[in-house]
Amino acid sequence: MNRLAGKKALITGAARGIGRAFAEAYIREGAQVAIADIDIDRARATAAEIGAIAVHMDVTDQTSIDAAVAEAVTEMGQVDILINNAALFTAAPIVEITRQDYARVFDINVGGTLFTLQAVARHMIERGIKGRIINMASQAGRRGEPLVAVYCATKAAVINLTQSAGLDLIRHGINVNAISPGVVDGEHWDGVDAFFAKYEGKAPGQKKAEVGAGVPFGRMGTAEDLTGMAVFLASDEAEYIVAQTYNVDGGQWMS
Repeated sequence: MNRLAGKKALITGAARGIGRAFAEAYIREGAQVAIADIDIDRARATAAEIGAIAVHMDVTDQTSIDAAVAEAVTEMGQVDILINNAALFTAAPIVEITRQDYARVFDINVGGTLFTLQAVARHMIERGIKGRIINMASQAGRRGEPLVAVYCATKAAVINLTQSAGLDLIRHGINVNAISPGVVDGEHWDGVDAFFAKYEGKAPGQKKAEVGAGVPFGRMGTAEDLTGMAVFLASDEAEYIVAQTYNVDGGQWMS
């Protein structure tokens, strides 16, 4: 406990799901946390429940990103840790992908990660903060998958962005790394299951059961399964780790 004592963390997309689990874990470890989310009402409710603060952020809007980072700095004094968790899933056969859907998912998953990282890195450099930035990749970024071309491509981009940013920012003492989850149960996967029900003709819940059974560990992951890595990468123990993406997926991918 208290591995993050005195640290100030900003977590995007943290009003629910994996982001909320990260926020709760960081608070348990002594950090102060700002939850950034486009759904500010839900973010405020979550913040009140767990003892965090809430800021509005639309990761597709640079003005919103800059305002949210500034508000987090005003509320907490500075930002030592960023988790880029906000993301969107989509699925469609190659011949049905639209430019609108492609642009929207890349704007959130890649653009949102890059430009939130950039805003926080600028703050860290200006203040001389030896910070930690953690991006959320996915096993989908390790390979292509049928029906998931756009999402896979965005997460592959996040892995490569993590490498580039990590190699660039370490000269400022800022460590950039990423977490690559596998299949994680929760509200998010209910939406994923619905896509597969539509395109593969499966009954609701069937795809979810199939992928859970296929995990070597024996079950789908949970948000809490990811929190140990998120705490570790933000801690002093990870000081010498730079530009890496860690699989936390129950054995689904080895690299």
